[in-house]
Amino acid sequence: MAAKTLSKEQFQTFTDNLIAAGRVVGVKRKENKFAFGDLTSASELTLDYDVTLRSPRVFFQPPTEELISFTTGDTTTAAATIPATEPFVLLGVHTYDLIALNQMDRIWNEDNADQNYEARRKAATVIALEPIKASKWSFWASMGATKVEKGFDLLLTDIGGKYVIEIGTEAGKKLISAHAADAKEASADDLAARDRVRKELPSYCKADRKVNASVEELPTLIKSNYENPIWEKNAEKCYSCGACNLVCPTCYCFDVHDDIELDLKHGTRTRTWDGCLLEAFAHVGSGENFREHRGDRFRHRIFRKTVYMPEKINELACVGCGRCSEVCLPDITDPVKIINTIKEGN
Repeated sequence: MAAKTLSKEQFQTFTDNLIAAGRVVGVKRKENKFAFGDLTSASELTLDYDVTLRSPRVFFQPPTEELISFTTGDTTTAAATIPATEPFVLLGVHTYDLIALNQMDRIWNEDNADQNYEARRKAATVIALEPIKASKWSFWASMGATKVEKGFDLLLTDIGGKYVIEIGTEAGKKLISAHAADAKEASADDLAARDRVRKELPSYCKADRKVNASVEELPTLIKSNYENPIWEKNAEKCYSCGACNLVCPTCYCFDVHDDIELDLKHGTRTRTWDGCLLEAFAHVGSGENFREHRGDRFRHRIFRKTVYMPEKINELACVGCGRCSEVCLPDITDPVKIINTIKEGN
């Protein structure tokens, strides 16, 4: 793929040009944390971050959204609610989050493609970023989520005083042409510097955040430990709060419910996020709860990431962002600790 370069000062100008042309969502500092938000100036953008509080998932699968509006009575009518989406640039998506987004593209477009997801995804131009640091919880190097090959329109690599910008799509090429007139062709030295940076990426994750099992080994290892006591032991401290589900970039489960207005003639069908750690997640209309016990729900979460999704899409549904570990108050959801404990016992 073609590659350009912009100095960091030039990239500031490029960002301001993007903001002047339309909506730009980028990473902003929130005290000592980071979060995606709408940018009003390039000065708000932070690209030397470790991890954002939430993944970009929220821009494509919002926590709550209306799916259908309907009327009842002598004649029943129903109309799909397709979101009115404006084009926007999503700037600064780390490679592991983009890998998760690529998975979501596959999931939401399988069989009957989800129109709401598709509309939001098509509205986005994604400028991805190879990380320059990792959080204390990150283990993306162990999950094979250091590099990404697709899904971006532009991909930034920080090589010091400038960025090497890999152009992934025609939309990315047009973005550079329209808003970065001073971009230069990447030289052989620039590309060599990018390759050196990429070789160093795995070392950014701390040594104690290494999973002692290979990506290829994990599905068989976890599947063979269905009855391992670690599930019940950890679940004893679980609050069933679902925080680990809500921050995960590869969780996509949802609940659907109908709301009827007081006139009993008008209503809406709404989709909201759901999570397998929540007590009511597997509760069905007959009154049965197929995962009533916390240990069953706790086990399901790890099996879903390392066994069920690899069986479905041939990829692990954990990209090592570490968000689930950071938000867990009793400190029991950390995949690194769980996997390594199981590995040591085998």
